[in-house]
Amino acid sequence: MIQLSGAGKRYGHKLLFENADWLITPESRIGLVGANGTGKSTIMKILAGSETLDYGNISRAKGISTGYLPQDGLTLTGQTIFAECLSVFSEMHAIEKEMESLTRSMSELDHQSVEYSDVADRYQKLEHEFVARDGYTLEAQVGQVLTGLGFHRDDWTRRTEEFSGGWQMRIALAKLLLQKPNLLLLDEPTNHLDLEARNWLEEYLTTYPYAYVIISHDRYFLDITVKRIVEIWNKQMHFYAGNYDQYLAGKTARKEQIENAYKTQRDRIEQLEVFINRFRYTATKAKQVQSRIKELEKMERIQIPEEEKTVHFSFPQPKPSGRIVAEFANVAKSYGDRGTNEHKVFGNVNFMIERGERIALVGVNGAGKSTLIKLLAQQEKLTAGEYRLGHEVHLDYFAQDQYKELDPEARILDDLGELSGASTQTELRGLLGCFLFSGDDVFKRIGVLSGGERNRYALLKMLLHPANFLLLDEPTNHLDLRAKDVLLEALMKYTGTVVFVSHDRYFIDKLATRVFEIGDGRVEIYPGNYEDYLWRKQGRAAVAKEEPKPSPLSSPPPAIPVNGAGGLAAEAAEPKGKRMNPIKRQQMEDRLHEIEEEIARAEAAIGLCETALQSFVSVEETQRRTQELAKRKQELQSLMTEWEEVSGALEVGG
Repeated sequence: MIQLSGAGKRYGHKLLFENADWLITPESRIGLVGANGTGKSTIMKILAGSETLDYGNISRAKGISTGYLPQDGLTLTGQTIFAECLSVFSEMHAIEKEMESLTRSMSELDHQSVEYSDVADRYQKLEHEFVARDGYTLEAQVGQVLTGLGFHRDDWTRRTEEFSGGWQMRIALAKLLLQKPNLLLLDEPTNHLDLEARNWLEEYLTTYPYAYVIISHDRYFLDITVKRIVEIWNKQMHFYAGNYDQYLAGKTARKEQIENAYKTQRDRIEQLEVFINRFRYTATKAKQVQSRIKELEKMERIQIPEEEKTVHFSFPQPKPSGRIVAEFANVAKSYGDRGTNEHKVFGNVNFMIERGERIALVGVNGAGKSTLIKLLAQQEKLTAGEYRLGHEVHLDYFAQDQYKELDPEARILDDLGELSGASTQTELRGLLGCFLFSGDDVFKRIGVLSGGERNRYALLKMLLHPANFLLLDEPTNHLDLRAKDVLLEALMKYTGTVVFVSHDRYFIDKLATRVFEIGDGRVEIYPGNYEDYLWRKQGRAAVAKEEPKPSPLSSPPPAIPVNGAGGLAAEAAEPKGKRMNPIKRQQMEDRLHEIEEEIARAEAAIGLCETALQSFVSVEETQRRTQELAKRKQELQSLMTEWEEVSGALEVGG
């Protein structure tokens, strides 16, 4: 379909890639990966036809269509969202208009005439094409895609210029998906999507009828959607079969193979050089010496590529806080005046965050994730309720637009020197090198950096402060895959407490110990990572669907526990006599052990509360301790209920 032969591209003196041979077939599902600055977006533009090669050739099959989504920068104006999306079907609309015109002509012509016969034949051909291309479902297709990408029905009649940059990119993505080009080119399509929209896009792409190439820093997204990885590394293109996980394994194997071949070759070179040096002046060995000299000259030396630059850092381990880090009591948050203009984000929210927890905030865009993290960071005021920080808690907050707090006139090296306390330029350059600022980059003024570079620098500045309560709003934005992995590893080793917002499912899965789902004015709490959250949520939905409606004479059904235990047990329980799926059984057994540990911790916490109540401090403190004891006992009861249901489900599953 599209083929690159001996392809190469330069930007000034910098060579991005060379000698690239790449064939994209009609069924290709390709992930394009590589460190920032290696030329991924440039290749996308070359495939889309908006840039040219400096070396080599690109050939395209006749009649293929390409659709390209850049990372950002698209702005649409002049129409409603729905009309803008329908505009991609201009050819179908032309066919429909011609069919209407032909229908009018047929009503006026003599049915026995030759003209009528010609018009009827034309109409039949057009109608066959219209039906084959789903012409009667165009509006339904638009509605399906807009809903999947997170647009509510009320948004469909709003004009495109009313939406911010991120939503503008969603509209552009919707148009491309509706066009269904032969080659879909998506450069970071998930940047502006929440988790729900990402999940929908994953499913959509798995049934996409044509080829696509995707650049993404979302590892889970690549694992689900691609069947081949093309990596730009060391100015070359390297090809791997399979998804991102398989690529990592293949790359490790390839690196070991190169290192083994290099060692074998070095051993052979040493043998040849020893023989040549020993017998160079021995007449009887002259022929063998010349033979070995020729072998050395013809030998193509194996080169081990330089190690890729990767972010390397670790958090300074902070002083420990008290066991309770933060607590919300009946918290509400609204914007605007009370009454018709009031926008309620959430109300009557109660939760407690303990030392060492790593909590992910999830929910659709606009649900209130950033609002909640700003309340925790004390950047906004509560509308109602109480927010209490624990003993010796020191918080630090990383906002999505943290770079706006930076001084645009300051040089990177000088700015960091004032903050870090490092005494030498070597130490400062080492810190900056960890975040991919090297060479003359360290002398740049902050104002000339790209948005991604400034956010990366802002994250570095934050990490130099030893806070024990970190609040991170999209910390993985503008980090490449390797940088995300290093950040993830550092956060997993961090001994403080973390609350974070991220749309990267792999990042949440690996890091979170609890998930707070924000939506419909509530905060629902789920133990475990994102996979656990989905599992429990699906279980609740299944229970709600299967629960029979009570008759007026029957007693009400038992309530599902707040922690989702009912859903977990309901999903795990199989029909009698049927063995449980072994993977599901292992998950259930792991959860059972977790519950037992949580029960032990809950019982210990109750003991501490009861001991504390024996010492009178004040009336207010006694009331607070009594409320905490009641809450702990309620948590223990929920855990006991969940333990009984999970263990019962395991017994039923055999």
